[in-house]
Amino acid sequence: MEQGEARNRILRIHAWENASRANGPGLRAVIWVQGCSLGCPGCFNPSTHDPGSGYEIDTETLAQEILSSRASIEGVTISGGEPFEQPVALLHLVRRIKKTGLGIIVFTGYTLGEVLEISLGTSVLDHIDVLIDGRYISSLHLGNSLAGSSNQKIHLLTSRYSLKDFYGIPESEILIHCDGTITVTGMEKWAFD
Repeated sequence: MEQGEARNRILRIHAWENASRANGPGLRAVIWVQGCSLGCPGCFNPSTHDPGSGYEIDTETLAQEILSSRASIEGVTISGGEPFEQPVALLHLVRRIKKTGLGIIVFTGYTLGEVLEISLGTSVLDHIDVLIDGRYISSLHLGNSLAGSSNQKIHLLTSRYSLKDFYGIPESEILIHCDGTITVTGMEKWAFD
């Protein structure tokens, strides 16, 4: 593999979890990419905005780590930060995961129309099952069915899921790791009350 090709497989991420119930139907691996230029006021993940923070990981390595839990998970959710600000690496990752039969959900602050205008946007959409789109608008806060605000839409791109699969997903969860670190994830409706 040439150096340029290897560089295209590098994704800057904030974190990832191998098991979450608050980020889509069933038990899922979740990846939070690092870097977002949209800067929606009130965003639940402001620590994912700085494109220089987080860490880089090869998408093949990340896919292998996720696949080590394949027997127990339904799919993978990719959130952010903004996944479509790293379209080449995002495409490498979703192509690799799609081959395994796992379901793929991607959150984006861009609208579906904007994603279609992004380089490789259509190719990414061809490899995922669900796109949840739209900028977070705090005055329209919703915090359920994976929509942070009521302007955000769930786009079913394949027949793998139906809208009813998105009802009853926990609004948030607290994950306590063996090393004592804690991750709070989900829409966290209560954080805005």
